Amino acid sequence: MNQTVKPIHKAEPLTIPVEGMTCASCVRRVENAAAKVAGVDKSAVNFATKKLSIESAEGFSPGELEKAIRKVGYEIPAGAMQHAMREAGLATFGPEDVHRHHGHGHGHGHEHGRGDASAHADHATHASHASHGSHESHAGGHDHMQMHRGEEGKLKRDLAIALVLTLPLFVLEMTGHAYEPFHHWLMVVIDAQNLYYLYFLLATAVIFGPGLPFLKHGIPALLRGAPEMNSLVAIGVLAAYGYSLVTTFAPGLLPESGRFVYYEAATVIVTLILFGRLLEARATGKTGEAIEKLAGLQAKTARVERDGKVLDIPAGQVVAGDVVVIRPGERVPVDGTVLDGASNVDESMISGEPLPVEKTAGSTVIGGTINRTGSFRFRADKVGRDTMLANIIRMVEQAQGSKLPIQTLVDQVTAWFVPAVILLSVLTFAVWYLVGPEPALTHALVNAVAVLIIACPCAMGLAVPTSIVVGGGRAAELGVLFRRGEALQELKTISTVVVDKTGTVTKGRPELTDLQAADGFGEDEVLALVASVEAQSEHPIAEAIVKGAEARRLTLPQAKNFQSVTGYGIEAEVDGRQVSVGADRFMEKLGLSVGQFADVAASLGDEGKTPIYAAVDGRLAGVLAVADPVKASSREAIKALEDMGVDVVMVTGDNRRTAEAVARQVGIDKVVAEVLPEGKVKAIHELRQAGRRLAFVGDGINDAPALAEADIGIAIGTGTDIAIESADVVLVGGELTGVVSAIGMSRAVMKNIKQNLFWAFGYNVALVPVAAGVLYPAFGWLLSPMIGAGAMALSSVFVLGNALRLKTARIGETR
Repeated sequence: MNQTVKPIHKAEPLTIPVEGMTCASCVRRVENAAAKVAGVDKSAVNFATKKLSIESAEGFSPGELEKAIRKVGYEIPAGAMQHAMREAGLATFGPEDVHRHHGHGHGHGHEHGRGDASAHADHATHASHASHGSHESHAGGHDHMQMHRGEEGKLKRDLAIALVLTLPLFVLEMTGHAYEPFHHWLMVVIDAQNLYYLYFLLATAVIFGPGLPFLKHGIPALLRGAPEMNSLVAIGVLAAYGYSLVTTFAPGLLPESGRFVYYEAATVIVTLILFGRLLEARATGKTGEAIEKLAGLQAKTARVERDGKVLDIPAGQVVAGDVVVIRPGERVPVDGTVLDGASNVDESMISGEPLPVEKTAGSTVIGGTINRTGSFRFRADKVGRDTMLANIIRMVEQAQGSKLPIQTLVDQVTAWFVPAVILLSVLTFAVWYLVGPEPALTHALVNAVAVLIIACPCAMGLAVPTSIVVGGGRAAELGVLFRRGEALQELKTISTVVVDKTGTVTKGRPELTDLQAADGFGEDEVLALVASVEAQSEHPIAEAIVKGAEARRLTLPQAKNFQSVTGYGIEAEVDGRQVSVGADRFMEKLGLSVGQFADVAASLGDEGKTPIYAAVDGRLAGVLAVADPVKASSREAIKALEDMGVDVVMVTGDNRRTAEAVARQVGIDKVVAEVLPEGKVKAIHELRQAGRRLAFVGDGINDAPALAEADIGIAIGTGTDIAIESADVVLVGGELTGVVSAIGMSRAVMKNIKQNLFWAFGYNVALVPVAAGVLYPAFGWLLSPMIGAGAMALSSVFVLGNALRLKTARIGETR
């Protein structure tokens, strides 16, 4: 597979599983090997998910990457590279792969074959290709979990075998040490030499059976001059085993005082490390649950109309343009627009909001959401990898595969850690052998092995990525998607959040917000008459009034003789009544006083709303206001941010009076108004001069420059694609409370990472010297290699357990 790669569209990072990585030093080795391959711009490995992420450029060859990974002792599973390239939107071209990859692009709006069976077959084929990205994306989480389950199954088998073989050896040897009468009885029952032969058989079966992977990975790595965790285990186990072999088969080579066997230490080390690996596999498997849950939201089947028939087909075969029929209780298969019918749809998986959303003709529906009460038909607009759910899964996987700046520091430490441990082990052996008590050789060997075993840097390798994976998954559940993993770390340092007004603090579309009828008129009566006139206009304010009337389920009579009075308003005849709608100057033109509504108008003005007056048959009938209303959650979000110690500033292109009115409603003290898109960038520069780190929250095309300029750009997920592409973080639900969740999650993750690193490094700093024997002169304490293996396994389990606490993190309370 040495063909080069040609992008179909803007390529996403390639995420490829790598087998054989067992510690932080493996991570460094795989990253360095990948980085040296031509066409690889950037490489990062997530140890928790055992995946390599690369950014590819022109000239990238997947075959060369596989070769480079294999050369340093690791493997990419069969088929994983092709899967990763399809996921990233890359097509491969080469003589042996032309037809295999032909058509794995993104199908947009394939025309349905309507005439015959062959057309349907072709249609299904196109649908399959169009949806491939979705299935692959959804399968990504499933494959990740399957891989972990397969790993768990193998580890269970290996552990069971090792335990069965180790247990008799351990019981016989250790009971003899602990209870002298048992030792004497054993020597009577079986000769010491024969007992050593039995130990030899059991230990050999363990070391070259379940323990063989340690040797297969560790010894070649050592010979390449790039030792890693498996090398430490292999050296330790073989040292104990080799010493025991000499005692068993050539005792004359050793002084009588040093003729001991350590078969039980070698086998217990293998068994305990296998046990630790099993616990790790179980815990890291749980870190992928967020992806698996998201993947499980995809509908399995879809009911579509084709050739006048309604057919049930796999959801993956829906193509753009299909008409899909949804019944009560069904899951929406793809993204689209409602054609007819009405229902309430549970969109909590997207927005986090528990209340179902009403859907009527023209409404947007999202794949994975659940229809509740009614039925409707919709047109499929986005299928396969283009659906929102597929995008969410991709964003979560990319964020989980990212490398935080703090991880780079950890990698630099672990790069020299393993060689340093081997050197320390050699020094330990030398010191004990030269100046230690008798039997010097035995003490030297045991302590050198203990240093090797206890220093395995698994916990260090897991400290950062497990927190990223669990924290990123938890954030996704809260409707926060980190498009760039670094944002997960950097958000913690944000001191100021700059928010756009329209579509961010407010809903972004005008709505009828106020209505008060004059004496002698009813509110519904006035609204029905005004809406009938406004229905003849195409102005956004007119549309808002009509929608307000429809929300009250009012019947709108047909208006006649409609005319627009330039600069004043509009008027028409409705059911024989003359209706005029406009500003206060229109009423004055008609000879009507608006004085009775003076207090109402002043109040509306303070709120940044413009009063609209209505007259019916020459009498003042009422006052209305249309405005872009504040989102219900905005005030709550601003208050929560201030409680977290974060300042909030509003920057908007709207007029100052309206902006300040909105700011007062939500509790924002500082407002920068009447600025163009470049003015928002300038405002960010000015705020940053005070030494602040800024996050900008916006939703429109005009917000894209500011989103890119800010330290962290946060896009409202209901906004434009351009804004989302410019952002580091996406708030899927479109509410400002998502900013609180994002910052709170960042703080919780970074606190969790620091706890993990403290434990991982502290454990090594504290116990490696103990294993080397520094406490022996004062207290006579030595650390058995078996205890070292157990402690090493438990340190990894502690780190994983601590990271999993993020699944229930209370967001917004972590300072």
